Amino acid sequence: MAGPHENLEHAEHAEHASHGGNKKIALLISVLALFLAFSETLGKSAQTESISLNIKASDTWNFFQAKTIRQTALRTAAESLAAQSATITDAAAKATLGKQIDAWKATVARYDSDPKEKDGRKELRAQAEEYEHRRDLQLARYHNYEFASAAFQIGIVLASAKVITGMVVLGWLSGALGLIGLAFGGLGLWAPHALDFLMHVSH
Repeated sequence: MAGPHENLEHAEHAEHASHGGNKKIALLISVLALFLAFSETLGKSAQTESISLNIKASDTWNFFQAKTIRQTALRTAAESLAAQSATITDAAAKATLGKQIDAWKATVARYDSDPKEKDGRKELRAQAEEYEHRRDLQLARYHNYEFASAAFQIGIVLASAKVITGMVVLGWLSGALGLIGLAFGGLGLWAPHALDFLMHVSH
């Protein structure tokens, strides 16, 4: 995000252009600086959110793996106890072992899916994938805002150069870059994955 120093420089460029009789260029610089501030603020917000979601996805996958390990250990224990139970003739002991086996099997099933607590492997996988989807969305937004910021920054430089050189073409290029920046900003807001889709189609 543009800091106070950069904002002051943009204001000085605009003021210089105004004194030089280039009021349109001064207005253009001011507008580009405003949109630059917006795009960098939105970009920073999207980047922070993507990092947060990435951490949540990683933590959820770790929980999923831990559940998988515990489930495998319990299933193995239940199968081993069932094999031992087959060799036992004492009815009371066999019943006790049977209850333990049933309890472990119920726990194994709960580890696989637990709609009530929402912490079974099935629910954890869905949650982790949702976090990843939202993370990718925020990353796509961030990249679009970065492109927008670059376009606005270059536009400001060209507009400032127009004040110094008097070359009208620089003013037009600056305005064009402003429109490009707006396009990328719009993609960031409403169609973050549009560029990814176009690149995929082109390949």
